[in-house]
Amino acid sequence: MAGRLKDKVCVITGSGGSMGRAAARMFAAEGAIVVGCDIDEASANETERLVREAGGAIRTFHPGDLSRKEVAEALAEWTLAQHGRIDVLYNNGGGVVMEWLQKMTADQWSFTMRNELDLIFFATQAVWPAMVAQKSGSIINVGSVSGKIAYRVLPAVAHSAAKGGVIAMTKHLAMEGGPHGIRVNSISPGLVETNATRALLDIPEWAEAMHGKLMLGHVGQPEDVVYAALYLASDEARWVTGADFAIDGGTTAW
Repeated sequence: MAGRLKDKVCVITGSGGSMGRAAARMFAAEGAIVVGCDIDEASANETERLVREAGGAIRTFHPGDLSRKEVAEALAEWTLAQHGRIDVLYNNGGGVVMEWLQKMTADQWSFTMRNELDLIFFATQAVWPAMVAQKSGSIINVGSVSGKIAYRVLPAVAHSAAKGGVIAMTKHLAMEGGPHGIRVNSISPGLVETNATRALLDIPEWAEAMHGKLMLGHVGQPEDVVYAALYLASDEARWVTGADFAIDGGTTAW
């Protein structure tokens, strides 16, 4: 079904990463006007090039450190100045330090909270007035299975706390947004092959333990997650809010 996002202005954070790039390409192919944003300017520009070469509409905002409130506000203002509205915010971007509890420093903990939880709060708060004014909007937050379960081989104390916060915040925001026609949902990916996980997947003992949680027996691809985001961004999900979608190969159903 072509044109599922026709003329929707979709802000995608982390547009230079594996999932962000897949989202930008897929959303644009469905007719969206994509606004990309990433702290890595070179990667974001490469995503923009690929989307444009495929005939899609995209512009990229720089700088893109959305863990700073003023940058999130500037992104929203820039998007509104360019396009006059914001239909979708896909809170895909983030950064994390993986470490076990007794080895994690205060700075590493704070970095993870800023880049996995604060970042989503600031971006959402920045676009909220525009969505309230237009009486519509879809906000898609990226959680994680780590916000719901623990892996023995994954040193994810800060990551788990942050993503659990994302899932909980999503439900509250859905409640606040309902009267204004704003839908807020989260997607919780399981083990997905990305630039960040590819090296870990080459470690046999790590990969074996992680694979053991996958009912379908294989890791996901970025597109597997983005298909869910595409649905939530579209009008097909007009009666869906406050939900968390486990896109995890059956991991959390064990």
